[in-house]
Amino acid sequence: MPDETPQTGLSDNAASGLAYITIIPAIIFLVVPPYNQKPIVRFHSWQSIFLFIAWFVIHIGFMIVGRIPIIGWFTGLLSLLVSLGLFILWIIVLIKAFNGERFKIPVIGDLAAKQANG
Repeated sequence: MPDETPQTGLSDNAASGLAYITIIPAIIFLVVPPYNQKPIVRFHSWQSIFLFIAWFVIHIGFMIVGRIPIIGWFTGLLSLLVSLGLFILWIIVLIKAFNGERFKIPVIGDLAAKQANG
């Protein structure tokens, strides 16, 4: 009878990718063992959280600036372009995480790496 290794849950790649689906799995993976002990999962969880925070701050900023007369008229198109860019970035990090790659978003990735290793 061959030695069978019991399955202990998600693979590192699956957990890393799922961390980007919403902020909730990212937080769960930072709290629940064994995922909170795996550097790649911790990195992607932190990067997902920081990406969500950045998106939220940018969105709120566009809402505030959008209320200013004349300037606000131009923010609609800019907001659409930035949202599209963030969506494409999210798809890229999602795919890379599921493939086991450690893709660092500028600034956010450095913060995530610092948190994951600290």
